[in-house]
Amino acid sequence: MTRSSHSPRGNFWRRTPLWQKILAGLVLGVLVGALMGESASVFKPIGDIFISAIKMLIVPLVFSTLVVGITAMRDPQKMGRIGARTIALYLITTAFAISIGLLASWIFQPGVGLELSFEAGAEAKEAPSLVEIIVGLVPQNPVSALASGNILQIIVFAIGLGISLTLIGERGEPAVRVFDSFAEAMYKLTGIVMAFAPFGVFGLIAHVAGSYGLEVLLPLAKVIAVAYLASILHVLVVYSGMLALIGKLNPLRYLQGILDALVVAYSSASSSGTLPVSIRCAQKNLGVSEGVSGFVLPVGATINMDGTAIYQGVVAVFIAQLLGVDLSLMDYGMIIVTGTLASIGTAGVPGAGLVMLSIVMAQIGLPLEAIAVIAGIDRILDMARTSVNVAGDLMVTTLVGKSEGELDESIYNAPRKS
Repeated sequence: MTRSSHSPRGNFWRRTPLWQKILAGLVLGVLVGALMGESASVFKPIGDIFISAIKMLIVPLVFSTLVVGITAMRDPQKMGRIGARTIALYLITTAFAISIGLLASWIFQPGVGLELSFEAGAEAKEAPSLVEIIVGLVPQNPVSALASGNILQIIVFAIGLGISLTLIGERGEPAVRVFDSFAEAMYKLTGIVMAFAPFGVFGLIAHVAGSYGLEVLLPLAKVIAVAYLASILHVLVVYSGMLALIGKLNPLRYLQGILDALVVAYSSASSSGTLPVSIRCAQKNLGVSEGVSGFVLPVGATINMDGTAIYQGVVAVFIAQLLGVDLSLMDYGMIIVTGTLASIGTAGVPGAGLVMLSIVMAQIGLPLEAIAVIAGIDRILDMARTSVNVAGDLMVTTLVGKSEGELDESIYNAPRKS
């Protein structure tokens, strides 16, 4: 044995939990970005490599885990029950989220006394109609859907294939074993990619911190603070409360178990990009079965947008205050209803946060051009809302797993290494 293989430094790195390594990369990235300014963009390629590796995992991981998850259930009624519970929980938490965002903006009034101008002519993306959403769920060519990374269509195809393999019984077993082996290989590959996460997070955060100076942040610091406060409250009060009251589970174990996913979500600002890490956390840290986590998490990464709902509530009221518009109780109610329903309707659209915001603003009569006010800080807000989205996906997965008897509480309650 060589001396270097047992060096104190090497042992320390191996013993350190992944979330601590990632957090260290995040903190170091903030410091380097603050010191180097825009020159810190030299580290961005490191982050880009990490994000590319994460994106490489998404399509094969979602497809294989969904097929394996559905075939593992072997009961169409059970799948329907899990699907109904999943969507119901996502809608309930989204309504809570947008209400918390509205309440936080109403209390702290981030737009009062602020003088900012915005350029006319800013265009909001048009959200698809309900008919277009439904028609677009079914892929004309599943290979094309896989190649383009259309997660909604991949989910539909994987569910259909999983149900078909279950219905044909023994004749489907060879294919099921292939998908099961493939899914296991994807879990291992995810672990390999995650070993690079501390360095990737460092590169991403150094670039972001160096790109956004105080001159950009200070005028809008209050709305950023309100959005972050509402996000933290939602995770600590709503998610933790639901786990404690409904699931009879210790919320502290949940918060400890999702740290890896939260740090990656915060640095990447991508719910879909964090999906491989979320699946790993659900199974390894929270004890959720492969069947439940493989079904609930991909659906959540596509339709659950609690963080974006908080963002809508905060920003809509902020813009109304900025423009001196008094919102009525009917307006607040419209924001809650529209935002909750839009969270499903715009999930597959790039830039979903601004799409959803434009829908809400149009419903309450605010000028869409005002979206330009927050364009400069949207990345910073996006990091927070993505973290909430991912935390919500994992909370719902845990609750559904508990309700179906597919949560290993010995894993869930195991103390995390500090």
